[in-house]
Amino acid sequence: MSRSFERRVGDADWWPFVRDAGKTLLSGVLLLCVLFAITGVWPPLVAVESGSMAPNVRTGDMLVVGDRFASPGADEAGVLTARRAAALGATQFGAHGDVIVFSTPNRTGPPVVHRAVFHVAAGENWYARADPAALPAGVENCADLPNCPAPNAGYVTRGDAAPTYDQATGAIPPAARQWVRARALVRIPYLGWIRLLLAGG
Repeated sequence: MSRSFERRVGDADWWPFVRDAGKTLLSGVLLLCVLFAITGVWPPLVAVESGSMAPNVRTGDMLVVGDRFASPGADEAGVLTARRAAALGATQFGAHGDVIVFSTPNRTGPPVVHRAVFHVAAGENWYARADPAALPAGVENCADLPNCPAPNAGYVTRGDAAPTYDQATGAIPPAARQWVRARALVRIPYLGWIRLLLAGG
């Protein structure tokens, strides 16, 4: 076998792979940079890790998130709550209200991706404003309700598939505006599974 033939076989073994991997990596980086420039949030993509937003947003979906392009009628933080959206007849991902991405100081792990239902003031008794169907059984007044009066100003949130408000369980306080990282803008079905599988999720 000639040396030139051996060189061609060896080149064919690794060079196309390196070239294609480099192009794919560069394309991914450029896409993320463009999304960051458009959305104003880094990272601009969030993989959905649970089914709490089903059927409108499913486990394994990828969400493009941002803090620009607020919906008409949104508050000063750019969030359109479900209550306000219902009055305006506006929907997003199959229901009223923005889907927000937030973390709280008392919680570790991935951020929460749930719908903002309504905003409460610090110290507010929000029991009367709550939908009784979204409260745990046996709750009859503010004293029975965790996070009531509200320990801080923020959004009462709920996953579309969840039976109750997040704040009605006591684990999550109202989502303060400074804890809201972004709003979900676009859903890409199934793409999030790549990230979840790579992360062992």
